Amino acid sequence: MPGTGNFAIYPSLEGKIVIVTGGASGIGEAIVEAFVRQHAQVVFLDIQDSAAEQLIHRLTSDGSPAPIYHHCDLSDIAALQQTVAGILAKFPDVAVLVNNAGNDARHTIAEVTSASWDRSISVNLKHQFFMSQAVIPAMEKAGRGSIINMGSISWVIPSKGVPVYATAKAAITGMTRALAHEVGVHNIRVNCVMPGAILTERQKQLWFTKEYKAEILAGQALKRMIMPGEVASLVLFLAADDSSAITNQSYIIDGGWV
Repeated sequence: MPGTGNFAIYPSLEGKIVIVTGGASGIGEAIVEAFVRQHAQVVFLDIQDSAAEQLIHRLTSDGSPAPIYHHCDLSDIAALQQTVAGILAKFPDVAVLVNNAGNDARHTIAEVTSASWDRSISVNLKHQFFMSQAVIPAMEKAGRGSIINMGSISWVIPSKGVPVYATAKAAITGMTRALAHEVGVHNIRVNCVMPGAILTERQKQLWFTKEYKAEILAGQALKRMIMPGEVASLVLFLAADDSSAITNQSYIIDGGWV
């Protein structure tokens, strides 16, 4: 089945330091696994301690290099900066940052408050900028790097029931382009990945009703569900030297929905 963990091998990623946010479950879990299979040194941030421990156990049970987990609430920028400073003290040569963490909780226009707006923007957008800001100096010193921001097709379709989330994800596309031009002179690449409806456990448990699945498949050119590992495969390519001339771009992976 597509996207189940049979990843292409990119020699340029072996031994590279990779930071992944929201790496304990869903698409982030697949991304962590994908880089571990490249024999990269993966450091991932999340708040799901149990899920993180289970992931580490699963990945190391076959002798793969152990990823390192840091509990970090990314909406707390001071904690984020402190955590990244600690990571860079141990691994100053960070080569890849994957800004994956997010939360697509459903909400109506009427129920959005100033506080809930700030929470959604913080969880889905703000930390991506500050994670990038925190690692860019190390990448500048190394003279290379790849930052991959996780966007969404939610603002392109457009989606209903996620107006603030869609706003944040649209902003990520603009932020990606702005950062790419700021840091390109240092050979740092910045790209965006825009997934469609990806069949993660969270999506299955919370949103994937029979009716919603029918809507997805009706809209997609490919009449099957897209798996987390397929998103991870795209992230690997954008992190590897094989994409060394690619920056400032946003890549849709949605089975042809858009």
